[in-house]
Amino acid sequence: MFEETIFSKIIKHEMTADILYQDELVTAFRDVFPKVPTHVLIVPNILIPTVNEVKNEHEQTLGRMFIVASKIAIKENISKDGYRLIINCNKHGGQEIYHMHMHLLGGIALGPMLSIN
Repeated sequence: MFEETIFSKIIKHEMTADILYQDELVTAFRDVFPKVPTHVLIVPNILIPTVNEVKNEHEQTLGRMFIVASKIAIKENISKDGYRLIINCNKHGGQEIYHMHMHLLGGIALGPMLSIN
């Protein structure tokens, strides 16, 4: 149903990326098309296509994603002023790559949570 993604290649070091963190559960790297000064993607090392496929056995991995986000925010000096974490799910949620991932966004004031035209 779902195939390996560009994120899978980054995790396996088959494709280059600016990796900021990697362990047995998650990998974090800078987005190649950043929307704000700090734009980092945090992905599980196993393929979980969307939030809809999350299972109980993924709990440790998902928790690690938040821990890593916090550590990177501190290292990037955005933790004091604040940052946003976003996980998109499916087409209407804005998901483009079907390998669940968390966006860590910061470095500027991000404004309202959502703006719909």
